[in-house]
Amino acid sequence: MVATAINNFIPVTVLTGYLGSGKTTLLNRILTHEHGKKVAVIVNEFGEVGIDNQLVVDADEEIFEMNNGCICCTVRGDLIRIISNLMKRRDKFDHLVIETTGLADPAPVIQTFFMDEDVQNQTQLDAVVTVVDALHINQHWDADEAQEQIAFADVILLNKSDLVTAEELEELEKRVRAMNAMAKIYRTCNADLEMDVVLGVGAFDLNRALEIDPNFLMEDAHEHDESVYSVAIVESGALDGQKLNNWLGKLLTNQGPDIFRMKGILNIAGEDCRFVFQGVHMLFDGIRDRPWKAGEIRKNELVFIGRNLDEAKLKEDFRTCLV
Repeated sequence: MVATAINNFIPVTVLTGYLGSGKTTLLNRILTHEHGKKVAVIVNEFGEVGIDNQLVVDADEEIFEMNNGCICCTVRGDLIRIISNLMKRRDKFDHLVIETTGLADPAPVIQTFFMDEDVQNQTQLDAVVTVVDALHINQHWDADEAQEQIAFADVILLNKSDLVTAEELEELEKRVRAMNAMAKIYRTCNADLEMDVVLGVGAFDLNRALEIDPNFLMEDAHEHDESVYSVAIVESGALDGQKLNNWLGKLLTNQGPDIFRMKGILNIAGEDCRFVFQGVHMLFDGIRDRPWKAGEIRKNELVFIGRNLDEAKLKEDFRTCLV
């Protein structure tokens, strides 16, 4: 990514969640809340008739609707086109929200922000926000889309939490945490929460996740009882940039489809700045971050979320990249 000031980028929130989870309710909150941001919205519909657009409250914000099925594959071109058109009017808004259909795997939407150079130079993926229906999620738990929506998330709302018992909510949070160790999890009723935990999150920033749960990078912090789970690596020391590139290239070639999301903060030998990265399946993007602070321990922190991940091998192979 071009090393331009982050301020030049329009932050993008991808809003996802299974059918009936409360996405439109959250979108209405975003559009009516006094958060001082001008928000543009892209609403994606499943089917020809735009229902969601009629449910979204009247607001000053422009709403762009995509009616040709779920945002994926062929639709990625439409998304790029709409974003490009929006960018001609970027003085009219300072945050973009994309609401995906409840039946969508969010990966193709997220990948758009890694793949298209124009989009990449003008926007910054701020966060993937997933709304989970606490009452009905167990009925959909085995659906790939429901698992992927949780796995890709930076922020997860356990919505309708007032409709389940405290024990059920606790159990659900454990299952979600095992699947995605780095997401911030909030329990909500009617998708009601502070907007600063949804907008302006800075999805790159692992430190934010550590503030929520300081232990999530610890060994044995995750139970691997689900098909989708997290693997965390924490290693001090400097990395050989070339070895790291080779390892990641090989890893993504061989296991890309199984790696839903990865992100981390890296200490590259010879660099006085942190290097932050995130990836989706086979796509990888990284930028130089702030300088390391005096006295700060220069360590590498990585998180992988996906299926069929061999934790021991990932750690062993990563250590071979250390100087």
